[in-house]
Amino acid sequence: MHAFTFFILFFTSIFLETQASNENCATMCTHGTPHIQFPFHVRGQQPDHGGDPIYGLDCNNTTKTTTIHFQSYGDLVVKSISYDMKRLDLLDPKSCVHEVFLNLNLSLTPFQYYYVVKEHSYLNCSVRLPPSFFSEIPCLSGSGYHVYTVPPSLAVPNSCKVVKTVPIPFGYSPYLSDNSFGLGLTWGSVGDGQEETESFTMAPVKVICIILIFTAAVLRKLKRQQHFIEGEDQVQVEKLSGDYRPLKLETCCNSDLKQGSSQGETVLDIKIMKQHKMQAM
Repeated sequence: MHAFTFFILFFTSIFLETQASNENCATMCTHGTPHIQFPFHVRGQQPDHGGDPIYGLDCNNTTKTTTIHFQSYGDLVVKSISYDMKRLDLLDPKSCVHEVFLNLNLSLTPFQYYYVVKEHSYLNCSVRLPPSFFSEIPCLSGSGYHVYTVPPSLAVPNSCKVVKTVPIPFGYSPYLSDNSFGLGLTWGSVGDGQEETESFTMAPVKVICIILIFTAAVLRKLKRQQHFIEGEDQVQVEKLSGDYRPLKLETCCNSDLKQGSSQGETVLDIKIMKQHKMQAM
């Protein structure tokens, strides 16, 4: 029974260590790139835990970067990941954040912008608008066309047409031309994140509980069997003891009777001998 208990405890400890290793296992594409752990995973290198494929990241060995792919836009570079804040900071390899804002569709993904968004309209104008009032987006503009972001309530000039109105963190400004500014995403809602974490964490706990319950049941059964065997042995001992006691008592009594009879005959013989001596005198 001790060997069985040791086996169960050893198996449980191995399972816990393996599970903890799988849960906390983190990797990175190369030195200096973000640590990758649940819910993210490196495609082809880490298990996806049955999650959304969008959480799959790729290692670009040529540029030594970590990337994430969006069907509506393409690849974006992962700058950093904060698992406590559930924040994913991205870089546009084309250095055109507003091209990302214009085309990225997050509605079919578990992501949303980390910052508060506000609707803006993208205008495509055949004539350059007054720069004192409008800021042209250089990476979206070209020869013969000029692209701007404006509030949707603004009257559209005759030389322009609305390309798209989308909710984005901010409109274009030459002072905010960094290729990463505003490209912060968060994943899931607060409730979804808690449910995902609880579900992922409770799975091994349930398995451990099942193992412990099974072990307790087996040990209880073995203990009952041991008590039953000990009870049977006790009954046999008592039965044998019961058979021995009358026999011993009978032997003892017969021995006492014989000893008493022998002592009585000896006393009688002494008296007869004394009488014979007196008569002879």
